[in-house]
Amino acid sequence: MKVFAFAARLALLTVSAALPALPALAGDQAAVLPALRTNSTLASTVPGNGDVNPYGIVQIRRSTGRLVAGNILISNFNNSSNLQGTGTTIVQVAPDGTVTLFAGIDAGNLPGPCPGGVGLTTALAVLQSGWVIVGSLPTTDGTSATAQAGCLIVLDNMGNAVETFSGALINGPWDMTALDGERQAVLFVSNVLNGTLAAAGAVVNRGTVTRLNLRVSTVAKPRLVSITVIGSGFAERTDPAALVIGPTGVGLHADCGSADDCAAQGEEQGGAVLYVADTLNDRVARIANPLGRSRSAGTGHTLSAGGTLNSPLGLIVTAGGEILTVNGGDGLITEISPAGRQLAHAQLDSSGSPPGAGALFGLVFDPRHGLYYVDDATNMLNLLLYH
Repeated sequence: MKVFAFAARLALLTVSAALPALPALAGDQAAVLPALRTNSTLASTVPGNGDVNPYGIVQIRRSTGRLVAGNILISNFNNSSNLQGTGTTIVQVAPDGTVTLFAGIDAGNLPGPCPGGVGLTTALAVLQSGWVIVGSLPTTDGTSATAQAGCLIVLDNMGNAVETFSGALINGPWDMTALDGERQAVLFVSNVLNGTLAAAGAVVNRGTVTRLNLRVSTVAKPRLVSITVIGSGFAERTDPAALVIGPTGVGLHADCGSADDCAAQGEEQGGAVLYVADTLNDRVARIANPLGRSRSAGTGHTLSAGGTLNSPLGLIVTAGGEILTVNGGDGLITEISPAGRQLAHAQLDSSGSPPGAGALFGLVFDPRHGLYYVDDATNMLNLLLYH
């Protein structure tokens, strides 16, 4: 990813620009993107220690401890020297642009195993019970030659690291989405280091998506009950600019409600679907029954491929079931219907050469405000507004 280090700015920014009008859609194909008209820069994501390259982004749904409902958490992948896989901070951004440091994670003082240390990825989730979970794919010098498997780090609602999840099935956790309830939580994690380093830049088809089932409460640390590979065979490789490229964004659509409600419905669990950004193949995959399946679906079924998909990275699913994914190749965002039709697209970043390449990663859709997304080229949190 292309990034540029600069001094932290913790004040509201008001730079905005109107996007070109998107083509109108038929009434039965209403999309989210055409209503979002103005691109606004909200805040710098650079904390006091100078960490850059914002990757993960998630919205807080319930206030507890230092977590404020409606605010955005953002994880940084690079340190102040712009070395990939060395970022250790998570910042919290309010809708008015106020930025505070939520967590600075000390690699030398982790509460459990995390091979290689700390380099915070796009894998970021916050549970209603107040636990924050973030992925680590660490390096010592910013290159894939020193990358290690990492782990998932669990933080309490005050930003303190309290436990880690690691092991053979967690190998370069790259992105994550979560479904949780009062007693249970389910994490879906894409992994990009299965045989990737040994291949020395060649493509290997060993990327995975794992499901972690947790027991949760507000008073005890989450307990890992099981971990299952539900997707496998995704293309992945190391890259001198991006460190590693492989399956990235994961987004869940489930009609069954919370994790508790879904578990009560049995094996099919509400007809849930997990979508995966298959980055190297310019494709979004669909995995059926992700909550209940006991074996891998391979690379899933192709929901959409080609068109305006160009190295899709971050991916989310709206409440209505539309898929939004941003490209690593050209700064575009694409909206895809649950049936696989590419409904709309927009240019979010056009800097650099090729225009927009390497700028986009994580995103969050808030129907009240619009689309929040991080821009790695500027180290900013942006908001795509309705007006």
